[in-house]
Amino acid sequence: MIALLRPLTRAVTYTRWLHLVMAAVVATVFAFVSPGLGNVNSPAAAWLLVVPLPFLVIAAMVPGVRLSEGMQAQLLLFPAGRPAGKPVGRPDAEPPHFTPARSASWADRRRTAMWLIVRYEAGVATAFLSVHAPTLAVRLIGGAAGSGPVRVPPWSPAPGGHWSYAVLGLLVAVLFVAFAVLAGELQARAARALLGPSAAERLAALEERTERLLEHNRLARELHDSVGHALTVAVVQAGAARAAGSPAFTEQALAAIEETGRHALEDLERVLAVLREDAPGPAAGRPALTDVERLLTAARGSGAEVTADVTGALEAVPGPVSREGYRIAQEALTNVVRHAGPVPVSLRITVRADALELDIRNPLPGAAGHAVSGGGSGLRGIRERAALLGGHAETGVHEGVWRVRAVLPLGA
Repeated sequence: MIALLRPLTRAVTYTRWLHLVMAAVVATVFAFVSPGLGNVNSPAAAWLLVVPLPFLVIAAMVPGVRLSEGMQAQLLLFPAGRPAGKPVGRPDAEPPHFTPARSASWADRRRTAMWLIVRYEAGVATAFLSVHAPTLAVRLIGGAAGSGPVRVPPWSPAPGGHWSYAVLGLLVAVLFVAFAVLAGELQARAARALLGPSAAERLAALEERTERLLEHNRLARELHDSVGHALTVAVVQAGAARAAGSPAFTEQALAAIEETGRHALEDLERVLAVLREDAPGPAAGRPALTDVERLLTAARGSGAEVTADVTGALEAVPGPVSREGYRIAQEALTNVVRHAGPVPVSLRITVRADALELDIRNPLPGAAGHAVSGGGSGLRGIRERAALLGGHAETGVHEGVWRVRAVLPLGA
């Protein structure tokens, strides 16, 4: 019983009813201006369900009508806010799942016309029942009390009234309330379907959001690689300069820190600009394999003995592959400086006809192998970069040394 009476305690039940009966204003106007349509007891009044429809379709062609209808639906069909203590998911806090907007296409206009027709027909039916159902219920209950005869086939009233009229009157009232609640719920669903984005628009928005998330993930990886590399080089260089106690070495270390920090700041400013604008950044500003000498200089300045072997023309590598290859090499060298220290490092870059291969190796003194063999975000980022380009990457101990090997197809 409490569940049946609960709709009567919700504000959304009454705001949806108000939204429905407001549509009957159109029928009222046509009843005044069209002779014979004003008498709801005559068969001619049925034309009120048909005559206004062409005018509603014409009105739907105006772009602003969709915005107006969307705002009304949002305010009355989906009341904002949720009273304290009311569980999430109650209809009072039900989200509209659409943002009111002007018609931007003919498809929007067609769906707006369908919405106006649905709202009008449901509104006229609700307004008619709102007037006649309570009146009939009151007359039936009054007839049960003996206030006067009420003829509702198949019963005929007894002169002193009949108790069955009270039951019938209550049934009419309950059915009317049930109709109003159900009509409001169906109206809310129609608003989502006809005033909200279409299925194609929702799919396009989902694809756009996915692309934006992928771009943000890529930027996060770039920040991790660039800033992490710069901080690692700065810490190692500063520690080495303090330990060396040589003015010449200190000057060299400061120069390396300055150069690495400058490039990291450029990367940081570029990434922040992209995040502010929420749009893909210019690819021209990102370092590529042609800038690999920058990485070698920074690693050598940190004490690592880096030997590089480049086979093939780096300029011929496609931009996306070259940029991701640079980040993979940067992360690999950063891990060497951070975890292995000043050890010999071999960097081999091979440009084949169909793929780019990167191979970075370094010995593992002491427990350094355990330090770098985990599944950190840097190593995971290397594998993710390779996978996004249709390639693969391997990181781990190989033949007694630590190896990072990535193969990136040039067709990516």
